[in-house]
Amino acid sequence: MMPINAPLVRCEHLSKSFSMDHMERHVLREAEFQICPGETVLLFGKSGQGKSVLLSLLCGLDKPTMGDIYFDGIWYSSCTQKQLAEIRRKHIGIIFQNLNLIPSWTAVENVAAALEDFVPSANIRNARARQLLEEMDLADRLHHLPAELSMGEQQRVAIARTLIREPKFILADEPTGNLDAVAAGQIVHLLRTYIHHTNSTMLIATHGVFPAMNCDRILNITGGVLTQLVRIKSEPMWKVMS
Repeated sequence: MMPINAPLVRCEHLSKSFSMDHMERHVLREAEFQICPGETVLLFGKSGQGKSVLLSLLCGLDKPTMGDIYFDGIWYSSCTQKQLAEIRRKHIGIIFQNLNLIPSWTAVENVAAALEDFVPSANIRNARARQLLEEMDLADRLHHLPAELSMGEQQRVAIARTLIREPKFILADEPTGNLDAVAAGQIVHLLRTYIHHTNSTMLIATHGVFPAMNCDRILNITGGVLTQLVRIKSEPMWKVMS
Protein backbone atom coordinates (compact mmCIF):
# COMPACT_ATOMS: atom_id res chain seq x y z
CA MET A 1 0.00 0.00 0.00
CA MET A 2 1.25 3.47 -0.85
CA PRO A 3 2.08 5.87 1.97
CA ILE A 4 -0.26 8.83 2.49
CA ASN A 5 0.22 11.58 -0.11
CA ALA A 6 2.39 9.34 -2.28
CA PRO A 7 1.78 9.92 -6.00
CA LEU A 8 -0.58 7.54 -7.75
CA VAL A 9 1.17 8.25 -11.05
CA ARG A 10 4.77 9.27 -11.65
CA CYS A 11 6.55 9.67 -14.97
CA GLU A 12 10.33 9.81 -15.23
CA HIS A 13 12.24 10.86 -18.37
CA LEU A 14 9.24 9.78 -20.45
CA SER A 15 9.97 10.06 -24.16
CA LYS A 16 8.30 8.77 -27.31
CA SER A 17 9.45 9.02 -30.90
CA PHE A 18 8.41 7.56 -34.24
CA SER A 19 10.31 6.98 -37.46
CA MET A 20 8.60 8.68 -40.40
CA ASP A 21 10.09 8.99 -43.90
CA HIS A 22 13.51 7.97 -42.56
CA MET A 23 13.32 10.74 -39.96
CA GLU A 24 12.83 10.55 -36.22
CA ARG A 25 9.81 12.46 -34.94
CA HIS A 26 9.87 13.21 -31.21
CA VAL A 27 6.32 13.53 -29.87
CA LEU A 28 7.28 13.46 -26.19
CA ARG A 29 10.59 14.61 -24.76
CA GLU A 30 11.68 13.46 -21.30
CA ALA A 31 8.43 14.38 -19.55
CA GLU A 32 8.57 14.27 -15.76
CA PHE A 33 5.54 14.81 -13.54
CA GLN A 34 3.46 13.14 -10.87
CA ILE A 35 -0.21 13.11 -9.93
CA CYS A 36 -1.42 12.41 -6.40
CA PRO A 37 -4.70 10.79 -5.31
CA GLY A 38 -7.61 13.22 -5.41
CA GLU A 39 -6.02 15.55 -7.97
CA THR A 40 -7.60 16.73 -11.18
CA VAL A 41 -4.94 17.76 -13.67
CA LEU A 42 -5.59 19.46 -17.00
CA LEU A 43 -3.34 18.53 -19.91
CA PHE A 44 -3.50 21.30 -22.49
CA GLY A 45 -2.00 21.26 -25.95
CA LYS A 46 -3.01 22.02 -29.51
CA SER A 47 -3.79 19.17 -31.89
CA GLY A 48 -0.73 17.15 -32.85
CA GLN A 49 1.35 18.15 -29.82
CA GLY A 50 1.41 14.73 -28.15
CA LYS A 51 -1.62 14.64 -25.80
CA SER A 52 -3.06 11.40 -27.17
CA VAL A 53 0.35 9.75 -27.20
CA LEU A 54 0.82 10.61 -23.52
CA LEU A 55 -2.63 9.21 -22.66
CA SER A 56 -1.79 5.96 -24.47
CA LEU A 57 1.43 5.66 -22.51
CA LEU A 58 -0.27 6.37 -19.18
CA CYS A 59 -2.79 3.58 -19.65
CA GLY A 60 -0.19 1.12 -20.90
CA LEU A 61 -1.51 0.82 -24.44
CA ASP A 62 1.79 2.04 -25.84
CA LYS A 63 5.41 1.80 -24.69
CA PRO A 64 7.76 4.76 -24.29
CA THR A 65 10.95 5.01 -26.29
CA MET A 66 12.67 5.99 -23.07
CA GLY A 67 11.70 6.45 -19.44
CA ASP A 68 9.11 4.75 -17.29
CA ILE A 69 5.72 5.15 -15.64
CA TYR A 70 4.95 4.33 -12.03
CA PHE A 71 1.33 3.54 -11.21
CA ASP A 72 0.05 2.66 -7.74
CA GLY A 73 3.32 1.11 -6.64
CA ILE A 74 4.15 -0.62 -9.93
CA TRP A 75 6.60 0.36 -12.68
CA TYR A 76 5.15 -0.34 -16.11
CA SER A 77 8.51 -1.57 -17.40
CA SER A 78 8.28 -4.51 -14.99
CA CYS A 79 4.86 -5.58 -16.34
CA THR A 80 3.88 -7.95 -19.11
CA GLN A 81 1.19 -6.92 -21.59
CA LYS A 82 -1.24 -9.15 -19.72
CA GLN A 83 -0.44 -7.40 -16.44
CA LEU A 84 -0.86 -3.97 -18.03
CA ALA A 85 -4.23 -5.05 -19.41
CA GLU A 86 -5.24 -6.13 -15.90
CA ILE A 87 -4.23 -2.74 -14.50
CA ARG A 88 -6.39 -1.02 -17.12
CA ARG A 89 -9.30 -3.33 -16.46
CA LYS A 90 -9.28 -2.90 -12.69
CA HIS A 91 -7.93 0.56 -12.03
CA ILE A 92 -8.01 2.87 -15.07
CA GLY A 93 -11.08 4.40 -16.65
CA ILE A 94 -10.86 5.98 -20.10
CA ILE A 95 -13.40 8.50 -21.41
CA PHE A 96 -12.91 8.54 -25.16
CA GLN A 97 -13.42 11.63 -27.29
CA ASN A 98 -15.60 9.67 -29.74
CA LEU A 99 -17.54 8.06 -26.82
CA ASN A 100 -17.55 4.53 -28.35
CA LEU A 101 -21.13 3.79 -27.31
CA ILE A 102 -22.69 0.71 -28.89
CA PRO A 103 -25.38 2.18 -31.21
CA SER A 104 -27.76 -0.79 -30.91
CA TRP A 105 -27.70 -0.81 -27.10
CA THR A 106 -29.74 1.37 -24.77
CA ALA A 107 -28.15 3.70 -22.24
CA VAL A 108 -28.60 1.11 -19.49
CA GLU A 109 -27.13 -1.66 -21.62
CA ASN A 110 -24.09 0.43 -22.55
CA VAL A 111 -23.33 1.21 -18.91
CA ALA A 112 -24.14 -2.24 -17.48
CA ALA A 113 -21.81 -3.89 -20.00
CA ALA A 114 -18.82 -2.33 -18.21
CA LEU A 115 -19.55 -4.58 -15.21
CA GLU A 116 -19.64 -7.92 -17.05
CA ASP A 117 -16.18 -8.94 -15.82
CA PHE A 118 -16.93 -7.93 -12.24
CA VAL A 119 -20.59 -8.70 -11.48
CA PRO A 120 -22.00 -12.11 -12.54
CA SER A 121 -25.67 -11.17 -12.15
CA ALA A 122 -27.20 -9.32 -15.09
CA ASN A 123 -29.97 -8.04 -12.81
CA ILE A 124 -27.47 -6.47 -10.43
CA ARG A 125 -25.48 -4.97 -13.33
CA ASN A 126 -28.61 -3.40 -14.77
CA ALA A 127 -29.76 -2.16 -11.37
CA ARG A 128 -26.42 -0.44 -10.73
CA ALA A 129 -26.44 1.08 -14.22
CA ARG A 130 -29.97 2.42 -13.74
CA GLN A 131 -29.08 3.92 -10.36
CA LEU A 132 -25.99 5.68 -11.70
CA LEU A 133 -27.80 7.03 -14.75
CA GLU A 134 -30.61 8.30 -12.54
CA GLU A 135 -28.03 10.10 -10.41
CA MET A 136 -26.84 11.72 -13.62
CA ASP A 137 -30.35 13.02 -14.37
CA LEU A 138 -30.96 10.46 -17.10
CA ALA A 139 -33.89 8.65 -15.47
CA ASP A 140 -36.09 9.32 -18.50
CA ARG A 141 -33.41 8.21 -20.98
CA LEU A 142 -32.57 4.77 -19.60
CA HIS A 143 -33.96 2.84 -22.54
CA HIS A 144 -33.02 5.26 -25.32
CA LEU A 145 -30.45 4.39 -27.97
CA PRO A 146 -27.43 6.69 -28.37
CA ALA A 147 -28.90 8.20 -31.56
CA GLU A 148 -31.96 9.23 -29.54
CA LEU A 149 -29.87 11.17 -27.02
CA SER A 150 -28.39 14.64 -27.21
CA MET A 151 -24.61 14.98 -27.36
CA GLY A 152 -24.52 15.98 -23.69
CA GLU A 153 -26.66 12.98 -22.74
CA GLN A 154 -24.43 10.65 -24.74
CA GLN A 155 -21.41 12.07 -22.94
CA ARG A 156 -23.04 11.42 -19.55
CA VAL A 157 -23.75 7.80 -20.58
CA ALA A 158 -20.11 7.37 -21.61
CA ILE A 159 -18.96 8.81 -18.30
CA ALA A 160 -21.34 6.55 -16.38
CA ARG A 161 -19.90 3.56 -18.24
CA THR A 162 -16.45 4.58 -16.99
CA LEU A 163 -17.37 5.52 -13.43
CA ILE A 164 -19.46 2.44 -12.70
CA ARG A 165 -16.23 0.42 -12.37
CA GLU A 166 -14.95 2.92 -9.78
CA PRO A 167 -11.48 3.41 -11.32
CA LYS A 168 -8.61 4.94 -9.34
CA PHE A 169 -7.32 6.87 -12.36
CA ILE A 170 -9.50 8.50 -15.01
CA LEU A 171 -8.11 9.59 -18.37
CA ALA A 172 -10.54 11.90 -20.16
CA ASP A 173 -9.84 12.84 -23.78
CA GLU A 174 -11.67 16.10 -24.64
CA PRO A 175 -14.72 15.27 -22.45
CA THR A 176 -16.35 18.66 -23.17
CA GLY A 177 -14.95 19.35 -26.63
CA ASN A 178 -18.24 18.92 -28.51
CA LEU A 179 -20.55 20.48 -25.90
CA ASP A 180 -21.93 23.92 -25.21
CA ALA A 181 -21.01 25.69 -21.98
CA VAL A 182 -24.08 24.51 -20.05
CA ALA A 183 -23.70 20.84 -20.99
CA ALA A 184 -19.95 21.00 -20.44
CA GLY A 185 -20.49 22.49 -16.99
CA GLN A 186 -22.73 19.55 -16.10
CA ILE A 187 -20.06 17.09 -17.24
CA VAL A 188 -17.36 18.82 -15.21
CA HIS A 189 -19.60 18.82 -12.14
CA LEU A 190 -20.22 15.08 -12.50
CA LEU A 191 -16.55 14.28 -12.79
CA ARG A 192 -15.46 16.56 -9.97
CA THR A 193 -18.16 15.15 -7.68
CA TYR A 194 -16.90 11.63 -8.35
CA ILE A 195 -13.29 12.65 -7.65
CA HIS A 196 -14.33 14.37 -4.42
CA HIS A 197 -16.25 11.37 -3.10
CA THR A 198 -13.79 8.67 -4.10
CA ASN A 199 -10.39 10.44 -3.83
CA SER A 200 -9.69 9.16 -7.33
CA THR A 201 -7.34 10.90 -9.74
CA MET A 202 -8.14 12.44 -13.12
CA LEU A 203 -6.15 13.71 -16.08
CA ILE A 204 -8.14 15.66 -18.64
CA ALA A 205 -6.69 16.31 -22.09
CA THR A 206 -7.99 19.28 -24.07
CA HIS A 207 -6.90 21.53 -26.92
CA GLY A 208 -9.41 24.31 -26.40
CA VAL A 209 -12.12 25.41 -24.02
CA PHE A 210 -12.24 23.94 -20.54
CA PRO A 211 -13.14 25.28 -17.07
CA ALA A 212 -9.58 25.50 -15.79
CA MET A 213 -10.78 26.66 -12.38
CA ASN A 214 -12.04 23.13 -11.74
CA CYS A 215 -8.53 21.69 -11.99
CA ASP A 216 -5.78 21.55 -9.40
CA ARG A 217 -2.93 21.92 -11.87
CA ILE A 218 -2.37 22.55 -15.56
CA LEU A 219 0.22 20.80 -17.69
CA ASN A 220 1.01 22.26 -21.11
CA ILE A 221 2.47 20.19 -23.93
CA THR A 222 4.03 21.88 -26.95
CA GLY A 223 6.28 20.13 -29.41
CA GLY A 224 6.48 17.17 -27.08
CA VAL A 225 7.80 19.28 -24.20
CA LEU A 226 5.74 19.21 -21.02
CA THR A 227 5.64 22.22 -18.69
CA GLN A 228 3.52 23.14 -15.69
CA LEU A 229 1.46 26.32 -15.80
CA VAL A 230 0.44 28.45 -12.86
CA ARG A 231 -3.34 28.63 -12.54
CA ILE A 232 -4.54 32.18 -11.93
CA LYS A 233 -7.50 32.02 -9.54
CA SER A 234 -8.99 35.28 -10.80
CA GLU A 235 -9.40 33.90 -14.33
CA PRO A 236 -12.95 33.53 -15.63
CA MET A 237 -14.25 29.99 -15.45
CA TRP A 238 -14.51 29.62 -19.21
CA LYS A 239 -11.73 30.70 -21.49
CA VAL A 240 -9.80 29.48 -24.50
CA MET A 241 -6.36 28.60 -23.25
CA SER A 242 -3.39 29.48 -25.43
